[in-house]
Amino acid sequence: MQTQIIDGIKIKNEMLESIKREVLDLPFVPIFCDILVGNDSVSASYVRIKSKNATLAGIKFRTVEFKDTVTIEELIEEIENLNNVPHMCGIIVQLPLPGNLDKRRVLDAILPQLDVDCLGKINSENFYNNEGEIGYPTALACLKIIDSLDLDLSKKKILVLGQGSLVGLPVTHLFRSRGLEITTINSKTENSDILIKEADIIISAIGRGKFITGSMVKDGVIVIDAGTSEDNGAVVGDVDLESVLGVASFVSPTPGGVGPVTVAMLLKNVLQVAKNKK
Repeated sequence: MQTQIIDGIKIKNEMLESIKREVLDLPFVPIFCDILVGNDSVSASYVRIKSKNATLAGIKFRTVEFKDTVTIEELIEEIENLNNVPHMCGIIVQLPLPGNLDKRRVLDAILPQLDVDCLGKINSENFYNNEGEIGYPTALACLKIIDSLDLDLSKKKILVLGQGSLVGLPVTHLFRSRGLEITTINSKTENSDILIKEADIIISAIGRGKFITGSMVKDGVIVIDAGTSEDNGAVVGDVDLESVLGVASFVSPTPGGVGPVTVAMLLKNVLQVAKNKK
């Protein structure tokens, strides 16, 4: 079987072109801000990626950096200031935060209408109540990739590996909101190997490097790899790409699959905020 590698960068670029056209129709240039605490090189790299893509989409990008000695009061004060910046259309905090900072307090300091990562309490509740217009970017990216394949999902056995708050839980909710039956696997699930073998579509977000191999899945399976971990300094996904080639019909690689589309979905959320302001 010829496995088709899903090109997340191509999907992202198409989305950025669409976003840029809509941004040009706005009466103002939207601002998107990423707050970085500490000097973690991986987090800094993610900030640069967002900056580059926001610029491509015609969105003004702003970075606010703090040393890891910042107090929670100082951080929240800055967020409250950013909440009131004219034309601000999105604020996110690069995670993880240093352990001495209360993540929940920090994230909830962002106004819900600017919480484009959907990590604040109010936007998260709205998402699961099928209210509001902002969703979890990575979960939306997984759905976007699957939709790009133009499948009849009603006839597919869909499996989500992992039920984490950023990907597994929200992507499961998105599918169920469409009336689709979804099977989920977490660390306590029994017979997970059988469920994996029977699945037509697998979305994996467990953060276990190269966990899924070709021998674990059935011929023709579609694998969406939304997991990331480090392997000898390199970023790898949950899927052992080489071993599923020739077994899977479609597979999204890591890097180059879900990640780029996630950035585009984040910027689409920024655009939605801007349209609401308009």
